[in-house]
Amino acid sequence: MRILVIEDDIAAAEYIVKAFGESGHLADHAADGEDGLHMAREGDYDVLVVDRMLPKRDGLSVIETLRAEDRQTPVLILSALGQVDDRVRGLRAGGDDYLPKPYAFSELLARVEALARRRTPAAAATVLKVADLELDRLARRVTRAGTEIVLQPREFRLLEYLMTHAGQVVTRTMLLENVWDYHFDPQTNVIDVHISRLRSKIDKGFSKPLLHTMRGAGYVIRDGIR
Repeated sequence: MRILVIEDDIAAAEYIVKAFGESGHLADHAADGEDGLHMAREGDYDVLVVDRMLPKRDGLSVIETLRAEDRQTPVLILSALGQVDDRVRGLRAGGDDYLPKPYAFSELLARVEALARRRTPAAAATVLKVADLELDRLARRVTRAGTEIVLQPREFRLLEYLMTHAGQVVTRTMLLENVWDYHFDPQTNVIDVHISRLRSKIDKGFSKPLLHTMRGAGYVIRDGIR
């Protein structure tokens, strides 16, 4: 998932962003409401995590503006204001969920993942399959023909993105933005290296390759060369 965290408490935001990263997701941070609104408009995020009390523009104003523009990205509101009236106000402003502070990150993660699953059928799948290759998002486990394949975190994220777009050509730019969170070309062979490593793990020793390079276009994972 790509997540935008709009939170003015820098220490709390850094912790959340780091924890999302360790859970296999990509998270960006905005420290005030104006920057958060701009990033939410410009970025392709799966979920927004928005603090209510923000400098420059409060969280509810951010949400109301996005909804007025017909932007339907799911929003989870974080707030120290946890009374019933506060939660109702947040949900009526356009929030999809409301989590009072203090909270456990495990609950925040579970709620964010639930919001993402509701957004699209592709995001809802917890187990991705292409031919005999399976990726379990919750167990962080990959198997092919029943044999477990051990992947590094970045390799797992790369495979997850490819399998989410199974049958579609994924460009290098898409991989840089969604797997490495780069919004520029680093002019390195980082993608080639990881694709090569991933291919050796999921295809080597099997009769049918699944990961294909489309010269001049990108990469695709699918059952067969067609």
